[in-house]
Amino acid sequence: MADSPEYEKKIALILKSEIKRAGLTYATLTDKLNEMGFAEKEANVRNKIGRGKFSAAFMTQCLDALGVRDLRL
Repeated sequence: MADSPEYEKKIALILKSEIKRAGLTYATLTDKLNEMGFAEKEANVRNKIGRGKFSAAFMTQCLDALGVRDLRL
C-alpha cells in the first residue's frame, strides 16, 4: 500500500485541534489514556500524533479521553 502523507497530516491536524479545543496538553492526554488502562508515554503520544502515523483505535482512544462525542471533518 502506498504512503498517504497528505491524509496522515490531515488526521494529525484533526487530533491536534481536538486536543487544543479540550484545552489539554500531551501530558494531560497521556495521563487520561493511562487512567483508561492504555500504557502510553508522553513522548510516544507526541511522536505518534506528530508523525500522523497511528491507528484508528489510537485516535478513538484519544478522542474518548478528550471527551469528544462529535467530530466534524
